[in-house]
Order: sequence, then structure tokens, then C-alpha cells
Amino acid sequence: MSMLEELARVVKIENHQVWIESSPMNGCASCQQKASCSTNAIGSVLKNKQVPVDSDIQLNPGDNVLVAIDERVLLRASLLLYFLPILALFLGAGISNWLLSDNNPHADLWIAVSAFSGFLLMLWLINRTQSLYLVSSARPVVVRKI
Repeated sequence: MSMLEELARVVKIENHQVWIESSPMNGCASCQQKASCSTNAIGSVLKNKQVPVDSDIQLNPGDNVLVAIDERVLLRASLLLYFLPILALFLGAGISNWLLSDNNPHADLWIAVSAFSGFLLMLWLINRTQSLYLVSSARPVVVRKI
């Protein structure tokens, strides 16, 4: 199992839940490999945000830790986030094209409106269900205390 790792700092511990904040990486700002770097990928998500993580390690606020998340989870989430709205766009256009008659003078307008509506509906559905997906499978874990 491939994991993406990031250095972070423990901000607080509440109700047996560890909250972390990404540690700033001075070298990342000027690095030429930002596009393919997993450290930069996780750091950009966690930057200046406090995020709850799972930990079996005894930690205190201020501790530096190494946090990891399953690479497959991020890949799956990005595929869903990019693929499903485009699929809904094409399905909306295809269904309205199939339903409309050929002699409808405003068929192109209705197809465009249906495509855009399908796209917006899928974005709304993703927004409403993303917390369920993130809570269930995309939780980062503390690997070790540094």
C-alpha cells in the first residue's frame, strides 16, 4: 500500500481526537518538482488548516509528527471529482438530444441547458456527499512522532 506522507504539528487534542496543522516547507515554494511531489500535494491540502487525524501514539500539542494518507484514496477522490461532473454533462446533453424532436427550433439551446444542469446537479451531489466519503475512508493517520 502506497502512502503519501507530510510533516505536521499537533495543534490540539480534543475528545481523544488529534488535530494537526501542516508544517511549512521552505524548500517547496521554490522547488521545480512541485507537480509530481507527494509532499507538496498533501501540504497544499493541509496548508493553514487544522485537520483531525487518527493516532494510536500518545501526543501533546506542539509535537511534530509524520502524517500519511493512502494514495489510492486521493486518486479515487480526484477521479470522482473530475470524472462524474463531465459524465453528467454529457448524459444531460445526450438525454435531452434523444428526447427532443429534430424539428425543434431551440433544440441546441435545450441541449446546452440540460448539459449544464446535469453538470451543476452532479457538483451539488458531490458537495453534499463528500463529507460522508471523507469521513469514512480518507482519514489521515499519524505514522510516527518526530
